[in-house]
Amino acid sequence: MVCSNIDSLDDVMVTLISHIMIKKNNKVQAVVDPQTVVRVEFFTNEKSFKERLQLYFIKNQRSSLRIRIFNLVIKLLTCVLYVVRVLSDTSFLPPNCVPGSDVTNGTTARNICWDIIDKDEFVENPTIHWERIWWVERGVALHIVQVTVAIISLSETILVQYLSYKGNILQQIVSMEFILELCLTVPFIVTIFWPSLRGLFIPVFLNCWLGKQSMQNMFNDLHRVMQKSQSALAQQLMILCATLICLVFTSACGIQHLQRGGNRQLDLFQSTYFTIVTLSTVGYGDIYPDIWPSQMFIMGMITAALLILPTQFEQLAYTWMERQKQGGAYSSHRAQTEKHVVVCTTTLQADTVMDFLNEFYSHPKVQDYFVVLLSSCDLDPTMKVLLQVPMWAQRVIFIQGSALKDIDLARCRVQDAEACFIISSQNVEQKDAADQHTIMRSWAIKDFAPECPQYVQIFRPENKFHVKFAEHVVCVDEFKYALLANNCLCPATSTLVTLLLHTSRGQEGQTSSEEWQRLYGRCSGNEIYHVRLGESKFFGEYLGKSFTYASFHAHRKYGVSLVGVQQNSGLSTIQLNPGPRHIMRESDLCFYMNITKEENSAFILAHPNQDDAKPDKKQGPSSEQTSKVASVIASVGSMALDLQNTRLMTSQSEMKRTGSRKSQLELPKGLSHVNLQKRPSIAPVPAYLEFGDITVHVEDDTGSEDSFPFADEDDDNPEYVRGFPPITPYIGTSPTLCHLMRDKRPLCCLQLSQICDHCCYNNAKEYNWPNRAIIVAADYASNGLYNFIVPLRSHARPSYTLNPIVLILEKTPDMTFLETICHFPMVYWMLGSIEQIEDLLRAGINLADNVVIVNKESSNSQEEETLADCNTIVAVQTIFRLFPSANIITELTQSSNMRFMQFRANDLYSYELSKREKKEKERGSHISYMFRLPFAAGNVFSASMLDTLLYQAFVKDYVITFVRLLLGIDQAVGSGHLSCMKITNDDLWIRTYGRLYQKLCSTTCEIPIGIYRTQAKTCRSPPVNHSALEYLIHRNGAKSSSLISRDQSALNLAFRNSVKGSRYRNRAGVSLNMMSMAEHHRKDGKSRVMNPERHEISQLVKCRMQSLGQPLEDYDETNEKKDTISYVVINPSYDLHLCLGDIM
Repeated sequence: MVCSNIDSLDDVMVTLISHIMIKKNNKVQAVVDPQTVVRVEFFTNEKSFKERLQLYFIKNQRSSLRIRIFNLVIKLLTCVLYVVRVLSDTSFLPPNCVPGSDVTNGTTARNICWDIIDKDEFVENPTIHWERIWWVERGVALHIVQVTVAIISLSETILVQYLSYKGNILQQIVSMEFILELCLTVPFIVTIFWPSLRGLFIPVFLNCWLGKQSMQNMFNDLHRVMQKSQSALAQQLMILCATLICLVFTSACGIQHLQRGGNRQLDLFQSTYFTIVTLSTVGYGDIYPDIWPSQMFIMGMITAALLILPTQFEQLAYTWMERQKQGGAYSSHRAQTEKHVVVCTTTLQADTVMDFLNEFYSHPKVQDYFVVLLSSCDLDPTMKVLLQVPMWAQRVIFIQGSALKDIDLARCRVQDAEACFIISSQNVEQKDAADQHTIMRSWAIKDFAPECPQYVQIFRPENKFHVKFAEHVVCVDEFKYALLANNCLCPATSTLVTLLLHTSRGQEGQTSSEEWQRLYGRCSGNEIYHVRLGESKFFGEYLGKSFTYASFHAHRKYGVSLVGVQQNSGLSTIQLNPGPRHIMRESDLCFYMNITKEENSAFILAHPNQDDAKPDKKQGPSSEQTSKVASVIASVGSMALDLQNTRLMTSQSEMKRTGSRKSQLELPKGLSHVNLQKRPSIAPVPAYLEFGDITVHVEDDTGSEDSFPFADEDDDNPEYVRGFPPITPYIGTSPTLCHLMRDKRPLCCLQLSQICDHCCYNNAKEYNWPNRAIIVAADYASNGLYNFIVPLRSHARPSYTLNPIVLILEKTPDMTFLETICHFPMVYWMLGSIEQIEDLLRAGINLADNVVIVNKESSNSQEEETLADCNTIVAVQTIFRLFPSANIITELTQSSNMRFMQFRANDLYSYELSKREKKEKERGSHISYMFRLPFAAGNVFSASMLDTLLYQAFVKDYVITFVRLLLGIDQAVGSGHLSCMKITNDDLWIRTYGRLYQKLCSTTCEIPIGIYRTQAKTCRSPPVNHSALEYLIHRNGAKSSSLISRDQSALNLAFRNSVKGSRYRNRAGVSLNMMSMAEHHRKDGKSRVMNPERHEISQLVKCRMQSLGQPLEDYDETNEKKDTISYVVINPSYDLHLCLGDIM
């Protein structure tokens, strides 16, 4: 086409300017006037008749499917007609008669009968009646139907062969299906022209094999029409079943027909029975073929079965094995009638999966749920055995696939799932890469199933904002460092949180002979529950009362500890201990600690003196209030105080604080331990903030965000201000009011051992800090360390109680991290490693309150996952041996490795605890390691314990928010914070935990949640045989001296190698050689002999201290905690007696 005179693009589209060339196959009708707007109609090529038939029979999937179904019906109909012919052929003949041989007219009117010959005689002289084999009786109506079906079947076959022709006609003609079709249909058509052949036998039963092929083609077209992938296993199983049916049907029909010419006639049932018995290699012998044609036929069928069936079974077995590797599928029918959750992970580790299953199925409401495991890795032998356990085999379904593929998500029915958990293994080395995988999975699931709730576990806090849309997110680094920081403030916080998060019924340790194990195990069953106040038996009676009043009286009456509320039935944020200003409302959600939830509790009064007497309604308001106060006072003590015109103040003068710890609880005014003969009473907990003449004044610590501006003056230290950190290392940090430096610290002053223009100190000792330091050892400065620093610099702690923080890093931190920490007071860093003694000494380990060891992310063991903590464990054990007085807090990956912390060989008590752990594990406990002393004391925790936080969130959607508030990761207006106090001699007059609960609620309005108790061991390791050593020294003379000197030489040699060239006597005159045991014994003048190994370690550390110029008296080589036990008692009973040194 040639165009001219074009003014615009629109003109080109609507105007024809020149002549149009009409091609051969296209027709165009147009008016040729160059200035006229015309309508153009285009016509496509019309298909030929053959092309239309091809489209209908072959190319079009839906019509092709109909043709396949029709073909299958035709083949099955021919088989049914054959069975009908067999039944009709034998129904009217006598048992011993056969049709006559005169078939010239196509009839069998004359019958020839004979007697059945004895089988032994027939074997010797077999007679085959061939006429009975070649000719059959076929009625006229049946013949017409069979001929009609044969014509239709042959026509359809020829038509399909013609339409499928692609140039090689010989290949289509010689195909087995086409030849068999001709053999089974053409004879019927021939009988139309030769009626005498109407009784000719035609093996129509072979159409079953053609029907089998049609069924395969039909299912292929069916899956293409439905746009669904066909299950390979189902396809192979269908083919195998069809093959078996065809073999049995063919054999039964063939042997039944051939035996017509033998001595014994068989019906279809007998022939089917004989075929199944023969093919199954049983062979009873009651039925057998007695003529050679039927014998040859059976031999042929057995040979065919041996050739066909093994191939089919092999293909089925191979498909099944591949299917087992890929896992199963969760059908849409099950998804509609059952409830299930999906767990997506990269690697399936037995410990991770078992932790999830045990914690998930510990709640009664999810017992009927199914768990679908989606992972791209193969199942290892341990997981295969695990999934075959009857407890999990019916509940857990494994599907091998990727969350990034829609087809695999559809197999899991994620769109119908109740929740989707996206988790990672804790011992992965590349945690950044693991987070990237998690983010991609979360996005893919959100795109595929937007309504499915997601529970996401992520490692790095800087990656949280990528999955902000998820319903619940647990950042491991956030919680891990917050737990470690709170462990430094409140001992064993990690143990307390771990026990609260694990599901238990408090049955652990109840069979032990030791009281502390029974108490510790019973109280470990406490968990966090919630209930609406209007529906609660625990708290319903405290409607309109203050929070502290409800908390104390609920604990006193029911043994439950009310620790928080959420107003407006969950529409607002959770508040932990909102104080007496909060008045309990009917719509409040109450969060409490108890062994079990309220629905499963038996309501028995926890205190025998509980007074339920109701006030007299006739009395006035004043008398009613007075009676309430009197009843409270009378129930808690035998000696009442004069409470008229009394005010309980929480001013700075009455309650002294040391950090977050109270120095003591003072006795009531005018009382002392000298003049006090009876237990003093404690002021009652007021039902309201201001109640009659009793008024409680409480400082509003919870409103600090409104009370303090961004930079508020700090009265204790003029260099500090209170405000929000100006720089945060990642997106998504919660605004937290902290102690900050008034002026930003120079970056050079942050390095502890680096001398600069502003600082001339090179170790912790020279700084002369007023408080003992906290040392943190990590691979590198991750952003999660921010969550370690913030709780230790919280505004809730007085500035004069702040502990210096020293970070020992193996890599230099980046500038962003340094810019973040330079605003916090007394935060330092240094390059070093916990494996080097000099680095620990420079960091001030002898002057540290706590040494926090963060588990190394790089492991030197790739073969065994349980060895992932080996680097950290050995390094911590070295510090434990070199500095026995250091309080070491360690993070591990595997909870099973806790038994190696502070390991002491030949420790009898550790052996007893190991037996206890095995017994608890046999009883089904999920936290059998809880009796290990390092865990009970809060010196070690595993990051894998944080996985349960995510699992619990499925049943308790508030638990993540609750723990974040408890640890100080988040802050809420009106919410309290975690703190602790120590029981001293001046506090023992309180006596019981319940009275302490009342004392705190009535004075400082604080809520106790547990006790950290330290006591002496009841069983110790076998003592050293000192008498044998003394006998060796005093009685053996020169011989013993030679033994000692020889052993001493070996020890000195090892020591000199460790010193690496240091002088044997330092400037201060400290001998670097080991003193002999006898000499030490004489100098000491005591019967105790110092352990040579302990002495060598002491000399080694002192040598290094001397080389660094540090005073030797700072080194404490004694271990006061060696013979003590520390443990946590969560929500103890009202009458539990307090002990000296208890930390609340």
